[in-house]
Amino acid sequence: MRNPARWVATLGLTATAVCGPLTGASQATEATPSALYAPSALVLTVGHGETAALAAPERAVTLDCATRPVGTHPAPLAACAELLGAGGDPDALQAVGDVLCTREYRPVVVTVDGVWQGRRVSYERAFGNECVRNSHGAFFAF
Repeated sequence: MRNPARWVATLGLTATAVCGPLTGASQATEATPSALYAPSALVLTVGHGETAALAAPERAVTLDCATRPVGTHPAPLAACAELLGAGGDPDALQAVGDVLCTREYRPVVVTVDGVWQGRRVSYERAFGNECVRNSHGAFFAF
């Protein structure tokens, strides 16, 4: 069973990320270019634990890569570029560079929920600790 707190946080942030750009759309006099792109709005959460079901979300960010990278993610441009380079598959993102991390086991789980180029995304990945998570590039470093 999924963690109810994570589900509520994800649902609220997804609604904000997807519906936020729609506010005031009825006042627009001409079509916006963003209507020509498939939606790519994601909500990423992180919490300590081995699975999302056992970990309470400690932080959540939004990432919208549809027309231009925006959101509450600290590095939306780099995160969108990495995900685009991985074909939209967060599992394809590997550790970058020569990052040295301790072998301390304090598991961290990241979830990704939303839409990527019109496709529904629901993803979960556990890392051994914060350092290992952050070594996998800007997408996971939030």
